[in-house]
Amino acid sequence: MNSPKWLDRILYPFAHHTLDLPAGKMHYVDEGQGEPILFVHGTPTWSFVWRQQIKTLSRNYRCIAVDHLGFGLSEKPAGFAYTPEAHADNLEQLIEHLQLKNITLVVHDFGGPIGLRYAQRHPENVKNLVIMNTWMWSLEEEKKIMKISRFMAGGIGRFLYLQLGFSANVLLPQGYHERKHLTKDIKQHYQKPLASSKKRMGTWMFAKALHESEAYFNELWQQRDKLRTIDKLFLWGEKDKLLPVHFLEKWQQAFPEAKTIKYKAGHFVQEERGGEVADAIHSFILRK
Repeated sequence: MNSPKWLDRILYPFAHHTLDLPAGKMHYVDEGQGEPILFVHGTPTWSFVWRQQIKTLSRNYRCIAVDHLGFGLSEKPAGFAYTPEAHADNLEQLIEHLQLKNITLVVHDFGGPIGLRYAQRHPENVKNLVIMNTWMWSLEEEKKIMKISRFMAGGIGRFLYLQLGFSANVLLPQGYHERKHLTKDIKQHYQKPLASSKKRMGTWMFAKALHESEAYFNELWQQRDKLRTIDKLFLWGEKDKLLPVHFLEKWQQAFPEAKTIKYKAGHFVQEERGGEVADAIHSFILRK
């Protein structure tokens, strides 16, 4: 595929790859050689959010970063379900297509409930888990999140997301602790893939999924012991305004053996602490 004109090839110098799925073409990057590291993004981001880590880690590893359908450089089909389960199905197809083995799986935001299902189904093929500002359980007890999600599922929320680009224009900046990291150029790289209402369905469906996918999230949490044998690292932006800090505490209670590194950063810790995150993942893989 050709690069869109707005894409800065210095910021994002990676070769384009696509996988033909029944619902549409899914874009991904595949850089470097060695043990595979698979990066799974959330909303409203895409593989661009991992660019700093890919540039560093691809010197020693094979780095794969997907754009979910509806995000980034992937197609945005009107008929796709856009549920976390549907995205998880696509991710599993990509892993099988690339025949990835002994994966270090790095997940963030909605990438958690998308990517961690694969880890539960195939724990023997996931060597490491790097978990960053995400969740894997029903959010029913999070009254504020539930209230917002149900509101956004209605007509006003649909208008905010599809017509006004609420996710990239409003929520994205809130995900930064230090706004200096969200330059005009970088912000445009998140806004451009979502430039029209037809391209924003994926972001709106994620807003609704916070409450509509409750059963799916709950099922993942009920099967958390399937992840017990996989080594884990929590990299957490403790100044996150989008996800409560007690999400990290819930992870730590479930997996007390896991190592945790906290950063004075917001939700998008991989943006604000790019080099430090890359170094932490590298050290984690080399620890043995």
